[in-house]
Amino acid sequence: MAASRCRRPYSQATRLHRRAAIHADLEALRRVINGMGKVEFSANTSPEPFARGFTHGFTIDFRDAAARDAYLVHDDHSRAGARLVAALEGGTDGLMVFDLEIGA
Repeated sequence: MAASRCRRPYSQATRLHRRAAIHADLEALRRVINGMGKVEFSANTSPEPFARGFTHGFTIDFRDAAARDAYLVHDDHSRAGARLVAALEGGTDGLMVFDLEIGA
């Protein structure tokens, strides 16, 4: 199972070091969430014109739905999520979240 999350551009005030701190917050959750795997971040590199303004994204791999659910309710996830939303253009309007069953 993998949860994929995409985001619109960071606001102009969001500098590289702030983005790196948000990424580090999410990555740090691997140490406290049993079953949380790889976290990957990237800019959108698709040549197709269908991104609808989303310029960056990240994926988080989870062993199963229980690990994902533990992540969703963890206090550190709430804090990292709040920092992420505050950094996005449009706040929560700049965020798209979807979960995928990979290899199911």
